Amino acid sequence: MEIIAGAGVFVPGEVNYVPQFASRELSVGTYSLPAGGFDDQSPHGEDEIYVVQSGRATVVTPSRTADVGPGAVIYVPAGEEHQFTSITEDLALLVFFAPPYGSRSPALRGRKSVTFDSFSSVWHGSSVRVR
Repeated sequence: MEIIAGAGVFVPGEVNYVPQFASRELSVGTYSLPAGGFDDQSPHGEDEIYVVQSGRATVVTPSRTADVGPGAVIYVPAGEEHQFTSITEDLALLVFFAPPYGSRSPALRGRKSVTFDSFSSVWHGSSVRVR
């Protein structure tokens, strides 16, 4: 067992993603978007589950648009376009990737494991800062 400290806690400042745990089968981190911020992420190669910890926004995919707030759980299949828009309150999201984030990236193919350092080289959102 492992307790993941700080997971889901909003990080003030620019839009950013903080990776917090990775295993062979999944990874988790916190994605923070400030009120009025812009989410310009690109689709990922892994399935994702977002759990809204705090804040309010609208999530937009090609098939659906939904207002989300604390407690909302959002599934996004690998490769699906998705953005958080109309961010009216600082948004903190727990993000679960399966398999681990970046493990399906061409830059990481053939690696036996993905480390936190790998995240920064494969994150596709230009305004996202990895810590």
